[in-house]
Amino acid sequence: MSDYSIRPLTAAELQHAVDWAGREGWNPGLHDADCFRTTDPDGYLGGFLNGEMIASVSAVNYNDAYSFLGFYIVRPEFRGSGHGWEIAKQAFAHCEGRNMGLDGVVEQQDNYRKSGFTFAYNNYRFGATVQDILPKLGQVLGNGVTALTDVTDALRRYDRRLFPAPRDAFLHGWFSAPSHISRVYTEDGQIKGYATLRPCQAGYKVGPLFADDAKIAQALLASLLAAVPAEHAGQEVFIDMPQPNKAAFTLAAQLGLEKVFETARMYSDHEPDIDLNRIYGVTTFELG
Repeated sequence: MSDYSIRPLTAAELQHAVDWAGREGWNPGLHDADCFRTTDPDGYLGGFLNGEMIASVSAVNYNDAYSFLGFYIVRPEFRGSGHGWEIAKQAFAHCEGRNMGLDGVVEQQDNYRKSGFTFAYNNYRFGATVQDILPKLGQVLGNGVTALTDVTDALRRYDRRLFPAPRDAFLHGWFSAPSHISRVYTEDGQIKGYATLRPCQAGYKVGPLFADDAKIAQALLASLLAAVPAEHAGQEVFIDMPQPNKAAFTLAAQLGLEKVFETARMYSDHEPDIDLNRIYGVTTFELG
């Protein structure tokens, strides 16, 4: 592999990795590349063989204690040649000393275990069309839902109970990205949940969907889907739910959502102390 080199990706090259993720069936968001770079621009690596990009990985450091691995892709014609392991080692070095999380696809989970990662729980992607979900949601608790456009101190505190590290830069970009729609639920002046809907290569994804209970999750979801243009009502919407949240799975069943994909959440050191019972939708499989 003397002609194989690894370096941080430019913005344009990161878009190539996002496009590869689309071809793998991961269905990334239309503006994911721009949003993702805000957290750790040096955490997106590419493997180049004779100057041609053939592999990618993200190793995003949120702070000195936590990082997240994603976009681990080798172009199919170059798999099995060691290029993936070389770029993975660079990713691990970038995150050295930190607890690293990842969402591993089924076929890679044994390899992650060999690299020192421990299974925590499964995440399942559920989906159905907007027009099929909306009539089942109603307007429950709708008066508590308002538009969310920025990261307030209250929002920051709420998010920290449900994510292992501060992520202000990411959330600023997530809420302001083109075509992203975000909502927050408040009661007696206290945040009880928030959520974002984003357009993807196919349909939409909701993530995060954080809520103190299923009724609030339902209210947030109803508000988001009501904002989808009428001409897109036939498109699918997807939510990635952690299996330990039984109320989330009950809600998915009530809405007629179907499982379409699964991952294993794994960690290199320990499972963070976050309240999975309030996570009705993971933010993204790429950044946690």
